[in-house]
Amino acid sequence: MDFLTTLTFVGVIFIFMATPGPGTLAVISKALGSGFKHAIFMSMGMVLGDIIFLLLSIFGLGVIASTFSTLFIIIKIIGGIYLIYLGLKIFMAKTSHFSSTPQKNSTLFLDFTAGLAITLSNPKVIAFYVGFLPTFINLSKLNGKDVTLVVFLVLATLSSILFFYAYFASRAKELIKKPKTQMILNRTAGGVMVLVGCFLIFK
Repeated sequence: MDFLTTLTFVGVIFIFMATPGPGTLAVISKALGSGFKHAIFMSMGMVLGDIIFLLLSIFGLGVIASTFSTLFIIIKIIGGIYLIYLGLKIFMAKTSHFSSTPQKNSTLFLDFTAGLAITLSNPKVIAFYVGFLPTFINLSKLNGKDVTLVVFLVLATLSSILFFYAYFASRAKELIKKPKTQMILNRTAGGVMVLVGCFLIFK
């Protein structure tokens, strides 16, 4: 890949991934409800999902993708149920005494798994890697160095975007000390997370 192609690729990835969707909404809600650390682990799961789709697209592993389609569905349903459960806990959380300590309502592993489930079942991501990306770059002609570069660019760009959302959402919660405002944030974050969970299960 030459410099211009690489630069254009990064721009396309940035614009496409920065567009708000179920993933970014889930990360923001997680940061508001549980703090930056939990949101980061959810983001890491989402990034892994993107890398999986990217590699499937590069190596044309359609057979493997279809073979594991049942597993993807199971992961999607489990992730959706977990997000609904987590959203309800955040929604009903008491905020009479403000604390900047994140709510202990989930484990980092479950956050990571939920992020992975969101990406693996997101039609926007699937369409990008299976439909759009092959028309933008001739994936069949990428050598080992190119594949490594593309994976790194997707990893760095997507992580930067999601970490940005997570950081500023978590900071917003830490700066707001009024219990009533905290309740509104929890209701909003919890409600959004429940909707994302329902989207995963029923779409």
